[in-house]
Amino acid sequence: MRHVIALDVGGTGIKAALVGTEAPSSAGTPARPPVLLHEARRPTGRERGPEAVVGTILDFAAELRDLGAQRYGAPAAAAGVAVPGIIDEAGGTAVYAANLGWRDVPLRALLSERLGGVPVALGHDVRTGGLAEGRIGAGKGADRFVFLPLGTGIAAAIGIGGRIEAGAHGSAGEIGHIVVRPQGAPCGCGQRGCLETLASAAAVGRAWAAACGDPDATAADAAKAVESGDPRAVAVWQEAVDALADGLVTCLTLLDPRTLIIGGGLAEAGDTLFVPLREAVRRRVTFQPLPSIVPAALGDAAGCLGAGLLARDLLSTEVTA
Repeated sequence: MRHVIALDVGGTGIKAALVGTEAPSSAGTPARPPVLLHEARRPTGRERGPEAVVGTILDFAAELRDLGAQRYGAPAAAAGVAVPGIIDEAGGTAVYAANLGWRDVPLRALLSERLGGVPVALGHDVRTGGLAEGRIGAGKGADRFVFLPLGTGIAAAIGIGGRIEAGAHGSAGEIGHIVVRPQGAPCGCGQRGCLETLASAAAVGRAWAAACGDPDATAADAAKAVESGDPRAVAVWQEAVDALADGLVTCLTLLDPRTLIIGGGLAEAGDTLFVPLREAVRRRVTFQPLPSIVPAALGDAAGCLGAGLLARDLLSTEVTA
């Protein structure tokens, strides 16, 4: 079975997979969607320091290589890894990741060396998840889409004609730092009133914890309280929905996407989020065409599937070169 290694590195955990892929063809036959043959997880262990995290990634990848060789008769043909922060995808370097303590880590070269010289693709975690959602998930068939996971922070993947736009400096899609409430709460980026200070899952969790008096309350708890009719939760939720709608209207004014794909923890609330959000966006648009606003389809497998697609693209490039 021809396969690749896929790694999705987060601040707290690493998701990994062996991803089956048909042999690439130069005949123009569309490739079938990737198949997760084996999945595994382990803690990132960032408290041990940045070098230890790199070691964990390399060890994990080597274990997957050995497992693949044992099960399928040959080691993985390529690998893809998705990481947070600022990424130099062309150079294969993790330039900066605050949560992991990384600066200028040549991760692509390190992984390729550990895996015996196979080609390795390095991608940004959100853009990689967006690649998967665009090709095989909720954005399939859309020539222009924006994938927006609402988690600890907010970033976006901008899909254009089957690829994800990285920007001139690798930082395209930082929609979480659109200022929607000038003079609002301070953001880690140095501005005040950024979208992610109001509409991320983390922000909603903090707001609900303050409103209900439970320091351990989460965004999921807020959604349940909204569904039960708690007026405090309704107020917290509406503030987040209004802020998110303001940010999305800025996004669609600039990018004119056909589809907006909302993922991450907050999207798990389903209609509790999507019904008021669609209405809030509809009220705000004037001349802008209204896009479809849909939930992400791949859940937390998007990063691994996207990393697998990056790896498969390397193999396709080798065939057509």
